Amino acid sequence: MFLHNLLAGDGVQCVAQFGRDLLFRDYRISSQNDDRIAFSIDLALFHRALRSALSILQSQGGGGDPADGGGSQLQIQIKLLKKIPAGSQQPTPFLSFETKGYKSAVIHDVPISKPLSRADVTELQTALDMAQELPQTLVQVPDLPQLQNLVDRLKNVGDILSISITQYGDLHLQVSTGLVTVGSEFRRLRVLGGRADAPPGDQNLSAPSRTRLAMERGEAQSVQVSMKHLAKSIQCHLTKPDCAFYGIAPQGACLTVIFQFFIPGTRQMDKSISLHCRLPVLDTGSV
Repeated sequence: MFLHNLLAGDGVQCVAQFGRDLLFRDYRISSQNDDRIAFSIDLALFHRALRSALSILQSQGGGGDPADGGGSQLQIQIKLLKKIPAGSQQPTPFLSFETKGYKSAVIHDVPISKPLSRADVTELQTALDMAQELPQTLVQVPDLPQLQNLVDRLKNVGDILSISITQYGDLHLQVSTGLVTVGSEFRRLRVLGGRADAPPGDQNLSAPSRTRLAMERGEAQSVQVSMKHLAKSIQCHLTKPDCAFYGIAPQGACLTVIFQFFIPGTRQMDKSISLHCRLPVLDTGSV
């Protein structure tokens, strides 16, 4: 499980979870904190170690299925350990990647923080439980690259974005400055959770008018978020999710983005992978 910025309220929070069997062929962990160990790590160093290990395996034909003999000689062992760095007399904790090839082994030691205390892990778990709460209404955005292109254009207009989500499946984005208001709308999106039928009389109204009436009926929510935060969250499309859902938490507490992955070759959700972001709200926006 990877947690980013979970205890802070001034930036994008991200939670990524992977099933144990998806990542590991063999897995052993033991601690006095219910076999849970948490620590912080530098993302750039972590990413470098992963890319290096992967390139070694790929160059030597690794990554096969151990059931048919593939990967029996090519593997990555990940360990938590302490070492005394050069020029130091104190042991330092590391996350160690040992990539074993046919003829050699390469070790990358990535420095990590001291493992968190039981109280810190409990605080982190509480924050994680809160972050798992789903908005009442979620709408599916079918084309993340299209949304990214739209946000790239809107951020040239202003730094604050108003986002409105209706139970009819409408997602409305708007940037306003003292001189200009620019907006765009996705309509009739797939809805999960609380939904309602759009009144026929609203169809010929402008998007801001329809959204305002929906909010008055209690069938829509609107918040304002940082354009920078939204742009960062959309970068998660680089993980190649199959779809994404947007929703606003109760009382407009945050904007939630849930990325969904399918089992390859199917339209069934892969429950071994989950990724979602929460964006802090600047203001309970009004349309």
